[in-house]
Amino acid sequence: MNGDSPAFGTELRRLRREAEMSVAALAARIHYSKGYLSRVENGRVVVNKRFAEICDQALGAGGALVVLAAASGRRDSVVPVQFSGLPTVTRWFFGRDEELDLIRRALSAGEPSAGVCVLSGMAGVGKTMLALRAAWSVEDQFPDGCVFFDCRSCSPPSARLSTAEILDAVLRTLGVPGELIPGDLDGRANLYRHRLRGKRVLFVYDNIGSAAQAMPLLPAGSGCRVLITSRNRLTALDDAVHIAVGVLPTDAGIRLFQSIAGEQVPAADEPVRRVVEQCGNLPLAIRIAAALVRDAPAGTFEEVGEGLADEATRLDALDDGERSVLAAFDLSYRGLPSELRLLLGLLALYPGYEIEAGAAAALAGQPLRRAERLLRGLSDACLLFRTGGGYHKFHDLVRIFAAEHVLTDISDADQAAGLTRLLDYSLVRMEASAVFIAPHRHRRKVAYDHLPGFSDRNSALEWIEREWLNVVALCTLAEASGMHERCYRLALLLRDYFFLAKLWDPWIETHRIAAAAARAVHDLGALGTVLNNLGIAHAERGDLSLASAYYQDAISFLRRAEDVYGATNAACNLAWVDLYLGNHTGALQSLRSAREFYRRIGAVRNAAITLRGIALAETELELFEDALLHAEQAFTEADGLGLQLDAVMSVNGIAWAHYRSGRHPRAALFYEKAVAMGKAGDSRYEVARAMTGLGNIYAAAGRFELAEAVWAQASDFHAGLDPRIIGEARVRQGLIDSPRRTDG
Repeated sequence: MNGDSPAFGTELRRLRREAEMSVAALAARIHYSKGYLSRVENGRVVVNKRFAEICDQALGAGGALVVLAAASGRRDSVVPVQFSGLPTVTRWFFGRDEELDLIRRALSAGEPSAGVCVLSGMAGVGKTMLALRAAWSVEDQFPDGCVFFDCRSCSPPSARLSTAEILDAVLRTLGVPGELIPGDLDGRANLYRHRLRGKRVLFVYDNIGSAAQAMPLLPAGSGCRVLITSRNRLTALDDAVHIAVGVLPTDAGIRLFQSIAGEQVPAADEPVRRVVEQCGNLPLAIRIAAALVRDAPAGTFEEVGEGLADEATRLDALDDGERSVLAAFDLSYRGLPSELRLLLGLLALYPGYEIEAGAAAALAGQPLRRAERLLRGLSDACLLFRTGGGYHKFHDLVRIFAAEHVLTDISDADQAAGLTRLLDYSLVRMEASAVFIAPHRHRRKVAYDHLPGFSDRNSALEWIEREWLNVVALCTLAEASGMHERCYRLALLLRDYFFLAKLWDPWIETHRIAAAAARAVHDLGALGTVLNNLGIAHAERGDLSLASAYYQDAISFLRRAEDVYGATNAACNLAWVDLYLGNHTGALQSLRSAREFYRRIGAVRNAAITLRGIALAETELELFEDALLHAEQAFTEADGLGLQLDAVMSVNGIAWAHYRSGRHPRAALFYEKAVAMGKAGDSRYEVARAMTGLGNIYAAAGRFELAEAVWAQASDFHAGLDPRIIGEARVRQGLIDSPRRTDG
């Protein structure tokens, strides 16, 4: 710039300090960079009227800064902006400070950059408003003009503009007479680049459809800058600065809603927060909902909230007569190739939160590599979002749109085929993970020749930890769709992970659904196995009477199905419940019978677990030498099979037998061993049990303060051990209730 502007900068600094505002704080409020503000305050930049108005309003200067800016501009004879076609920006703009800073740096005339910045994001996310806010903030850096064009790629086909048509309009805006504009695209692009040589112009191209459409619109000179908005990522523009525009943070969404809706908004933030979240934090949806509240009679906030609360009416509710979320999504959808439209609809079948590429491939009936390319296409169109690790997810409103307006274009037969492929894929993946999670467990045979994908137990666990909620949803969907066998197979495969993670509620939920599925197809063996698993879950939760009932029903169905192994397993589990309920003699007899059966058929894991139960029953019957012998043998067998959890449970059983027989020092040694093993194997439940046992030993010795400290640590690992199931918890309760001696 020619000259400087000391008077404006000095007054700006004085007013800012008087307002007790830092340069950073003022920069954030007016959406300019700190560096630019510093140059203004130091008199190195002559500001334009728009900048002065923004600062005047922010600092309450009453027009003084505007007057100073005008005087400075006359005195310094600054070359004015020759043309500015930037549309007006909205007053209500929140939550985009980071993006604004990135855009300003990309467009700054003083920054060495490629000069092109691309804002991409889904329909309704506020790309245009963000671009305009950023463009206004750097307008003074482009004295040769600021130009805005809507390229209409998201308009109906009849209203869309070709690149040649856009260049024709731009050249006319730049002052080229119509008769001098070439008829072909290359000619127009050449003239466009020629006219911009040595110029400093900012172009805002809104709604660009593709990189191919954008390329001819990029000036060759270093002084010009281009800001592009698109619903596609335009990844082929390699040299551009790419900024993904996401939905608003919830707090910013609340401020936006409150600012637009005005007095009709409740005083509390929480009701507004619910509406903003039902809008998916999407700025267009928030603006529409707020406008509906603002322009309707008093009390309509509740009516708008009711319309948004129901997914079946949500998209219809987000329509104020001139703006519609549904219409915005539909334009994005109609612009997709047919194969992407098909995949978008099929993905709406998926009931989970996020979907892995393999599951999407199964839904679409495509090879994995092809499916990954299709997913990338939907992601590039901002209709799907990558969440890492090969997973993708919908925005909530896009998911509703896909289910209500895209899936309906797919035939029932194609939907059923896609769901069948998806469920079969999930069964294969679950079976592959189960091989590592519980390698020695007896399972019903499945008819799959190839189990894809896990190199070790850690990778299998990592997958199931991310997937189990999706598999629960698939289990429910399978039953609702009449695919009963797939439903109960999924539930039975989930059981191993649920036992490991102690997830009783989803275990019970899936198995209740699975029981109904097995009954629907009269599979007595599957029904008996499901009921047996339900018994285990209820026993682990401490509901022993209900567990006993499930086991008895399981035994009946499994015997009718002539499943000797399953019936024996259920009878063995019933014996464990008898043990917890105090029928120690009956439990011991049943456990011995079950162990003999397991040994006969070579079910070594079951035999080892049953031997541990025998040791516990013998401990309760005060057959301590037998109990120790069998607990130690159970440990040896479990350890030899690599069963970490069963091994640490056996060590706790050895410690418990020593404690009950009065050998507390020996018990302490084994409890300490169990703590170390449990921590190494991430078995928090068994660590809590062992530490409870150690606390009992300290309390029995009169060292109550130390006992309470150890018990507290036990509770940190796992709170609420059931005294009916865990002997250590029973002893602890008795010690707590007994009169205490002084700590010794």
